[in-house]
Amino acid sequence: MTPEIAKQLLFRMMRIRYVEETIAARYSEQAMRCPIHLCTGQEAVSAAVGLVLRPSDFAVSGHRAHGHYLGKGGNLRAMLAEIYGKKTGCAGGRGGSMHLIDESVGFMGSTAIVGNTIPVGVGLGLSIQLSGSDAVSCVFLGDGAAETGVFFESMNFAAVREIPVLFVCENNLYSVYSPLHVRQPKGRKIFRLAQAIGVEAEHGDGNDVEAVYAMMKRAVADIRRNGGPRFLEFDTYRWREHCGPNFDNDIGYRTEQEYLAHRMQEPIKRQHDKLIQSKLLAPEELAAFGESLRVEIEDAFCYAIESPFPDDTDVRARLYA
Repeated sequence: MTPEIAKQLLFRMMRIRYVEETIAARYSEQAMRCPIHLCTGQEAVSAAVGLVLRPSDFAVSGHRAHGHYLGKGGNLRAMLAEIYGKKTGCAGGRGGSMHLIDESVGFMGSTAIVGNTIPVGVGLGLSIQLSGSDAVSCVFLGDGAAETGVFFESMNFAAVREIPVLFVCENNLYSVYSPLHVRQPKGRKIFRLAQAIGVEAEHGDGNDVEAVYAMMKRAVADIRRNGGPRFLEFDTYRWREHCGPNFDNDIGYRTEQEYLAHRMQEPIKRQHDKLIQSKLLAPEELAAFGESLRVEIEDAFCYAIESPFPDDTDVRARLYA
């Protein structure tokens, strides 16, 4: 781990956090009229994957996709314009927060249906295999998606055909409001399911961004060199409610004590403290990055707010119903 990569990991996590926290702060203005699923607290995986993958690699995601899109290099202005429903949005204002896409950096889409993009990511991997390139297709999924039938079918197909796919499971313990222990038998590990299908799989701490980066780098290099799928499961935790900008530790499905215990492990403070204590990051450098981030995010929100809404012609374009 070089000092530059260690700092890049921190800065990438901070960017995702600040964008999402600004969305949360402004959501009550009622100008963003689509549902939002924030990944606050889960930034390490998005930051690390984005630094490992190339723009020519593919990635797909589910409904909690902001971090994945930004981590892969997706255009911030276009993402916010999409959330505001504007014509300049990455999906023309039609899809909102759950339908992000930026083909210029290989982020090939996200959808609201749990598990829906898993076979799409495998299909993208098949296209890579047929083209003979050394690119990789990355599929982001949550622990809930690992309970869908298409998860097993896609994983099996990727294993049989040795398709270059990296499955990245962020296990935040909850499928909406249902904890893992009411959905899975006691002691079952998701990465073991992948191993049972014949896919090489590992499990790691999703709050340790340097460890996540190391596992990602090793898995992606192995796929480029040898082909075939790999599966990585990371333990993480979302801070805010399943859908929306608020905290929901008072509605009964989890406790404030549990939330605070997981928050103590949060990835950004952990990496920040590590770099400061080791003198790899000067306070002045951190302050300068923070200011550049503030300017970038303010510019992107202004762009989104001032952009026009789609007109009637735009709304009917690309409809296949």
